[in-house]
Amino acid sequence: MNRTADLLVSAKTVHDKYRAGRIERETVREWATRLGSYPEPHGARVKASAEWFRRNRNDEVDDEMKRQDLAVLAAIFAE
Repeated sequence: MNRTADLLVSAKTVHDKYRAGRIERETVREWATRLGSYPEPHGARVKASAEWFRRNRNDEVDDEMKRQDLAVLAAIFAE
């Protein structure tokens, strides 16, 4: 369970820093695509996040893309 708790804290931190503009999208993409496997309900959300960032490797990020990025990240730590 400690590993899952660490995931949730990390996902929230990455989400908040990205939303505030304190980290770049490429850093977020690398973080998301390197996550391992986790038990449900978080496992499917982690896989979906990794897949989202693999499919969407844009250098130019508009407001809509960032909004979607943030929603995918928030899903990881959603109750």
